[in-house]
Amino acid sequence: MSDFVHTLCAWQQTHGRHDLPWQSKDPYKVWLSEIMLQQTQVATVIDYYQRFIERFPDIFSLAAADQSEVLSYWAGLGYYARARNLHRCAQLIVEQYQGRFPQTVEKMNTLPGIGRSTAHAILAFCFNAPTPIMDGNVKRLFTRYYGIKGPTNTSAVEKQLWTQAEATLQAALNANDKPVDMARYTQALMDFGSLVCTRSKPQCDSCPLAAACYAKAHHMQQQLPTPKTKKTTPTRQTVMLLLVHDDQVLLELRPQEGIWGGLLSLPEFTDEEALLHYLQNLGLSVAAEKDLIKIAAFEHIFSHFKLHIQAILFKLKENRSLQETHPNRKYYPLTRWQTLPLPKPVSKILETLSAIN
Repeated sequence: MSDFVHTLCAWQQTHGRHDLPWQSKDPYKVWLSEIMLQQTQVATVIDYYQRFIERFPDIFSLAAADQSEVLSYWAGLGYYARARNLHRCAQLIVEQYQGRFPQTVEKMNTLPGIGRSTAHAILAFCFNAPTPIMDGNVKRLFTRYYGIKGPTNTSAVEKQLWTQAEATLQAALNANDKPVDMARYTQALMDFGSLVCTRSKPQCDSCPLAAACYAKAHHMQQQLPTPKTKKTTPTRQTVMLLLVHDDQVLLELRPQEGIWGGLLSLPEFTDEEALLHYLQNLGLSVAAEKDLIKIAAFEHIFSHFKLHIQAILFKLKENRSLQETHPNRKYYPLTRWQTLPLPKPVSKILETLSAIN
C-alpha cells in the first residue's frame, strides 16, 4: 500500500495540476477552494474563486462583510448554504481563534460547513498533517483500486473507504523509506480522479496503478463505484412575478433557511391565478390576457427535484410601494441587477427582461 501513495505522488509531480489559484499553504485560500469545490467542477470554480478572493482577500475582510454581499459573490455557484456557512465560519474563526485556523480535526469540525474531509484537506495542505481526504474522486479511485463494492453514499461503505484511506496512508508513513509530502499526496488524489481514473472513460492504459487495480483485473471499471439507487426526481411548479415600475423591479429577501436562503428572488406563486389574485388584492386593475406577459419558462434542476418556472411580467402604471405591507420586499434598480445576490434562475429571467426592454 505504501507504493500506492508514492506512485501517486510521483505521478502528480509530473502530470498533476500545479497552477490552480488556490494552491497555497494559506489555510484561508485552501478552505475557500474546498468549500467552493464541493459538488462543483474546477473549471466552474476558478472564476468565482478569483473574484471572491479579490474582494475578500483574507478571513478578516470576509468576516466583516455583510452576508448579502458575500452571497452576491457566490450567486450562480448554487448550494447557497455553503456561502452562509462560509461567512459564519469566518466570523467564528476571527472571534474565537483571532483569525487563525485551528490545527486539530476536532476543533475544525465544530465550525459550520467544515466536515471531516475538508478539515483533513486543510491540515494536509497547510500543515503537512497525515490526514487523508475522501471526496468523490477519491471514492471512485479507492472503490476501483481496492474492489470496494456497494453504494458509496451508505454509511457502511463510507466507513470502509475511510478505513482504507487511513490504512493506505499509514502503510506509507510506516515504510520509513521516504517521507510523505501530504500536500502533494492530497493534490494527487484529487488530480488522479479528475484526470486519469475518470467517471466514464478511465485512462487505464496510461494508469501507473493499473497493475494492482482490482477493477482493471476484473474488467469492472464501469461497475465501480457501485451505482447509487436511482430515485424518481419529482417536478414542482412555480410562477415568478416580475413587478416592474419604470426601471425598478420588486424583489423579495428569502428566509435564511431553505432554498436560496438569504438571497433576493422574485415573488413566487403556486399558479397564474394566485398571481392574478395577488395583484388584484393590491388594488391593481389587471386584465390577465392583456397585462400579464409571459416572458420566460424553463426548468431548473436541484439535487432532489426539478423546478418548472414560469416568469410573468406586469408593469405598474402608477408609482406604488409594497414595502409597508411586505417588509421583505422592495424595489431595486434594473440597471444593477447583476450586482445583487440572486439565484441563477432569477438572473436568467432578469437577463431576458433586459434583452426585450
